[in-house]
Amino acid sequence: MSAYLIGSLAGGAALGAVLGWIGSPLEMSASFRLVLLGTATAVGIASDLGLGGLRIPSTHRQVDETWRASYRGWVWGLAFGAQLALGVVTVVMTAFVYVTWLGAVLAGSVATGAVIGLAFGLARAVPILTVARVRTSGQLLGVDRTLQRLAAPARRLTVAAGASIAAVALLGAAR
Repeated sequence: MSAYLIGSLAGGAALGAVLGWIGSPLEMSASFRLVLLGTATAVGIASDLGLGGLRIPSTHRQVDETWRASYRGWVWGLAFGAQLALGVVTVVMTAFVYVTWLGAVLAGSVATGAVIGLAFGLARAVPILTVARVRTSGQLLGVDRTLQRLAAPARRLTVAAGASIAAVALLGAAR
């Protein structure tokens, strides 16, 4: 599990740093960056809700399960964590993956992009803790039932958080 966590943190930080570097030469005001981020967040919410037929681009690729038998556990864990932390090389479930990486670009700094990526990698890694003590299939099914029950409230919370981010960004730009 620790290799997975390290891979997720490192993968997120690395991509965030690269995106921050890509955004560093962009010459735009802080207000314009906030407008872009707020608008992207609002479009992301609309996409996640399926409004106007909007859908996020995604791949149907999953992390290769056969790696578990082919590589040492720490190698598999690092690679698995890093791929999930990138957010876009496997199935993308929410537009906020793209919004996060846009935020790293708009940060315009390698260090700030790395911090954004690190936070993203951490958020992607934390769910593994829900199964850390699972030892039987019955326990795993119990975790699955709990996660299914929490899916709708989590989606509503995500939309509310995104709406708050969009509002703060757009109001900040208006100042």
